[in-house]
Amino acid sequence: MTGHDSHPWHGVLKSMGLVFGDIGTSPIYTLTVIFLLVEPTASNVMGILSLLIWTLIILITVEYAWLAMSLGRKGEGGTIVLRELLTPYIRSKTGLTIVSAMTVIGVALLIGDGVITPAISILSAVEGLVLIPGFGAATEGMLILIAAAIAIGLFAVQQRGTERVAWSFGPLAGTWFLALAVSGIIGILWAPAVLLAVNPYYAIQFLLDGGWPAFFLLSSVILVATGGEALYADMGHLGRTPIVRAWYLVFVALVLNYLGQGAFLLTHPDVHFVLFEMVRSISPLIYVPFLLLSILATIIASQAMISGLFSIVYQGITTRMLPMLKIDYTSAELRSQIYIGSVNWFLLFAVLAVMFLFQSSARLAAAYGFAVTGTMTITGIMITSILFRRRLVLPGLIGIGVTLVDIAFFIAATSKIPAGAYVALIIASIPLAVILIYRAGQNRMACRFRPMELPVFLATYRDLTQEVSKICGTALFFARDVRMIPPYIALTMFTNNIVYEDNIIISIIIQDNPFGVKSGFEDDLAPGLRRFKIEIGYMEVADIKKILQDAGIREKAIFYGLEDIVTDNIVWKVYSAIKRLSPSFVQFYKLPTDKIHGVLTRVEM
Repeated sequence: MTGHDSHPWHGVLKSMGLVFGDIGTSPIYTLTVIFLLVEPTASNVMGILSLLIWTLIILITVEYAWLAMSLGRKGEGGTIVLRELLTPYIRSKTGLTIVSAMTVIGVALLIGDGVITPAISILSAVEGLVLIPGFGAATEGMLILIAAAIAIGLFAVQQRGTERVAWSFGPLAGTWFLALAVSGIIGILWAPAVLLAVNPYYAIQFLLDGGWPAFFLLSSVILVATGGEALYADMGHLGRTPIVRAWYLVFVALVLNYLGQGAFLLTHPDVHFVLFEMVRSISPLIYVPFLLLSILATIIASQAMISGLFSIVYQGITTRMLPMLKIDYTSAELRSQIYIGSVNWFLLFAVLAVMFLFQSSARLAAAYGFAVTGTMTITGIMITSILFRRRLVLPGLIGIGVTLVDIAFFIAATSKIPAGAYVALIIASIPLAVILIYRAGQNRMACRFRPMELPVFLATYRDLTQEVSKICGTALFFARDVRMIPPYIALTMFTNNIVYEDNIIISIIIQDNPFGVKSGFEDDLAPGLRRFKIEIGYMEVADIKKILQDAGIREKAIFYGLEDIVTDNIVWKVYSAIKRLSPSFVQFYKLPTDKIHGVLTRVEM
């Protein structure tokens, strides 16, 4: 949410740290996991290397860097942006429901895989300790405890903000990709013939010769592309150009490293930790620095995922997809630096749980990839739909081809469900259930409440002001749409006879655009009754208190509505619990607590 860098290469370096951390740490475990499942024969190695390269080309370069990033709204990307782009083309209620459902599922799946990312990245790097002399006897339990300590430290510092260390992410990530490229080039020297794997013939031949087992191996091949969604989702933070430029450099580094690992496998078929053992074979002296760099890279990757999930949840809150959660702003300079405590501790608990449940990165890989293939498939469908509705036939046809590849990976990844992907689904089901119950509850509440139409309200207000004494000062009320006055305002004024000299109804409107804040007074509704409108982009972190102060509003009291939900229905009881645990409207926007008055309305559901 910060401005894009003036120097293009600054943006490229930032992109390496903020966007490509996840996909950049995939070389640590991808080939290790795959060759636990298949023999490292020459044909298998060449076929799998070709699959890895073409997966990066089709799913990352074509789907995200080319197609997805050509679509955006004021330079913004992400699943919710795709929904906003697609919605104007949808004419039927069923179509709108399908698009909304795809968006909700995509967000939930992204959160599900977001838990696995820090766990597998940190654990896979820590496992490299066993190759250091003296650490060879380290048990699985010791490695898990070290990884857990790193994770706890990472999540513990979130509430203090990462602004002070974020400047180092780009250079460290750049060093990591340089190390991957150099080690890969040296590795290729063991068997230069691996360069032929760039030919897709080897990938096709591997799938044809291997049959169904080779097809279902795609569920592990997808590990190479995890984190691809970040290219599009982070477009608004850094801009399309630096991300695409950075991707081409990252792509070259990744391909060189995978080819180097493949050459090392051909000449050392008995290795287990392919990347780490390749680097140690190059020179034992550089192994420890490389291992430390890899651990730093996984921390950066995890930090990027955590910050990304904070952003996604905030986006869900502002678009009223998720309930309000307490948000802290950790930087006076960077609007994107936010901290959501409930999300942070939920993620930490889930990360530690999967670490202790799966015990190793190889077993954890069985849970990884299913959710991301689901997200990629949803993205592919939405991109293709937008392209055809814009009459972009050739890109649309390419989109169909990419989506079919997404679907193939998704079908293959279903084989992971019994082996561990069910954990990612369970994790994803939690935000999914919260979203569905919250949205259903909000719709039911809208039906139960009977707002007063503005003309009726104004007539009653004018009569009342002739009869009651007004309280000195200014009172603030909040209404999403001033044409329909919420019951709590009528209750406050007409039932309790609380009328101030200056009453201002404030409407906070979340815009379709991601950024931008506009505010100002509109025409007075009646003597002593004014309206003030605030328009906020759905990714904007706005300071409502400051906006009101800048407009010269000096309130004496702030009124807002509270609901006392009475129900015997289990679903609505859950909804009621969500409402009780969520901060109120005024708490979310951090309005002054000494002036707040909650007006309680009982609702039977």
